Amino acid sequence: MTATTLYFGGTVLVLDGHTPPAGAAVVRDGRIAATGTRRDMEGIAGRGAHQVDLQGATLMPGLIDTHPHLLHFGGLSHHLVDLSDAGSHTDILERIRSRAKETPEGEWILATPVGEPHYFIRRSWRDLEEGALPNRDVLDRATTAHPVFIQAWAPVTPNVCALSSAGLARLGITRETPDRVENVWIEKDERGEPTGILRGSVNNYYSNDPFMNGLLRQVPFFEPSSIVPGTRQAMADYNRLGVTAVYEGHSMGAMEVEIYRSLRRENALTTRVLTSLEAEPCGLPWTETLSMEQFDANLELALSMTDLSDDLLRSSGLTVGWGGPCWPGLLLMNEPYSDPYGEPTRGVELLSKEKVERAITFCAERGVRFNFVGGSEREHDELLPILESLAEKHEIGKRRWVLQHAILMNEEHTRRYAALGFQITTSMTFCWGKGDLYAERIGERVLDSLGPLRRLLDAGLTVACGSDWGPKNVFEQIELAQTHRFCGSGRRNFGPAQPVSREEAVLMWTRDAARVLGWEGIGTLAPGNHADLTIVDRNPLCCDLEDLAATRVLRTVLAGETVFDSGEL
Repeated sequence: MTATTLYFGGTVLVLDGHTPPAGAAVVRDGRIAATGTRRDMEGIAGRGAHQVDLQGATLMPGLIDTHPHLLHFGGLSHHLVDLSDAGSHTDILERIRSRAKETPEGEWILATPVGEPHYFIRRSWRDLEEGALPNRDVLDRATTAHPVFIQAWAPVTPNVCALSSAGLARLGITRETPDRVENVWIEKDERGEPTGILRGSVNNYYSNDPFMNGLLRQVPFFEPSSIVPGTRQAMADYNRLGVTAVYEGHSMGAMEVEIYRSLRRENALTTRVLTSLEAEPCGLPWTETLSMEQFDANLELALSMTDLSDDLLRSSGLTVGWGGPCWPGLLLMNEPYSDPYGEPTRGVELLSKEKVERAITFCAERGVRFNFVGGSEREHDELLPILESLAEKHEIGKRRWVLQHAILMNEEHTRRYAALGFQITTSMTFCWGKGDLYAERIGERVLDSLGPLRRLLDAGLTVACGSDWGPKNVFEQIELAQTHRFCGSGRRNFGPAQPVSREEAVLMWTRDAARVLGWEGIGTLAPGNHADLTIVDRNPLCCDLEDLAATRVLRTVLAGETVFDSGEL
């Protein structure tokens, strides 16, 4: 294949904030050589260049997802029976029977929830023909030689999961088990026997329920042989969405970073990846509170792992999460709000304040990039004074530290983070999937601070977006940045702090995402940048808003090499 490619016959979006759309582009040796008119680009490309007729499509920078959980999604789901599009119990049983034929007797058969991951609002188990998950009597018709478990994933709490008879036996759930243990309800039939249906805090992460976590620790969620192929598949899924770079800055341990490093050694990365080590992962059933000695060791490990030398895989920073999400009642708020069971809560600290302060001080003194996963009032109110006390001595404003999630941001919080030079990565799925939940649990007052993209930009903050437990349709996310609609009620949270322009929304997934990653040479089609491209069937800057989510990716290119092709060009 020739090292030079001429793209013509469509629209070329440079997306650097000032260069107007062009009609053609030249890629040479994996880099952008130039953009401009077709005639000029033909001269630059020269005779013999490979030519790609866009046929009216749009060429734009590859998309950058700054909060995908790509490895987690791929590694956790690859070995599961996929029930996402199942329509009935018959569908479910056929898929489980098929898996049983290739699974040694006695080994678990684990299945995804029914519906659209990861929010299960547009479609869930409620949309099965039977309107309910199959109980143990139904699941036993697929296999009695294997324990079967249909999982519950976030963000719904209370939620529901299902076990076969062998699954119940493996977990020790019998008629003697109380009907309710902690916040888990064990459904029983008229004879007092468990039906296999568990309700309540039964999600496989952030359940915050000791009984459920004890059950989940007996289930092999991470199948070691599936993690690498699952990550490969997840990268391919993101490539199909036009994504060429990701920021894995949350819940990343040394093992997850090493998986990416092994893929890099095998030349198997199809996205650029920036990782940041989590000081103390939490929220999963098997995570445990670290001793201060272990915590300090992780701080040093994050420093030792820093490496910005590679073109495809980089490690930088230390991540700290303090509170949890709203749906299980973990969100840290100043005033009480309702937990999933109607009890007042101010949230749960997943990390001690001493550890948070220790991590921030370490980053300030040792030159490590600090990443804070936080989105609530109390987190901001507790964190900002710590940051400000170190700001002048250590010039934090020049460090380009990152606030992840940033779900709730009032004017004061925004101003103070901007003064500290922070950058933001957030997700419109927080509003789309949980907006009604915030209004119901916390109150309408919170909506002014929910997903306030306009407020953040007006304060001078660099803002990027991510899918958070994708892969999700990025172009729908861009639409949501303009409409701020909630999936459940359909209402729009359209206050003065929220809406942004179409171009601003697109830049959050391209130019500004690259800035948050601190990765030069990606995010725009400026000459000299890496040829990370996506070709889409319409111009996302000017197509009708109601048509934006239907945008189709025709081809995705990483460093000049095609990593996804729909075959339509």
